[in-house]
Amino acid sequence: MSKKLSIIQLGNPILRQKAEFVEDIHDLPIQQLIDDLLVTVADANGVGIAAPQVAVGYRIFIVASRPNLRYPHAPFMEPTAMINPRIIDFSDEMLKDWEGCLSVPGIRGLVPRYRSIEVEYTDRNGNLQQQEFTDFVARIFQHEYDHFEGLVFLDRVESTVDIYTEQEYQKLIVDRF
Repeated sequence: MSKKLSIIQLGNPILRQKAEFVEDIHDLPIQQLIDDLLVTVADANGVGIAAPQVAVGYRIFIVASRPNLRYPHAPFMEPTAMINPRIIDFSDEMLKDWEGCLSVPGIRGLVPRYRSIEVEYTDRNGNLQQQEFTDFVARIFQHEYDHFEGLVFLDRVESTVDIYTEQEYQKLIVDRF
């Protein structure tokens, strides 16, 4: 049975550690972790979550783009577990846009990311997948991938002027749309 996991927050040393590659995707605890991550990201109104955010140091994340309270204009994408993912190519074009993180509650920041990326990952059935992502979904992938390297979005913000509280960010978004 799937369960909601506790999300660790900035300051917990696990968020700053490098994650390990998953050796046996079919291992029951790995499959259970995927199910639990799916429940956890949905419950938290997130669009992605990485295993290190629930204090598990494996290279697994969920990309689950969909409109929700935190990202009302997000495109819909079926929640997808990505195991041992990697970026194999990226565009020259970079865009700055707003990000938040379930492990850094109450804060948003303008973060530069590649607009388009080509990625490879293993799905939960053990099949190698290759896809191209653009814009918001590319941003989610890059954000979650950073968790494997011990980075959070604040490490990528170019200036502290680009950091807002959630409350001020919501005012900005309401004025923008």
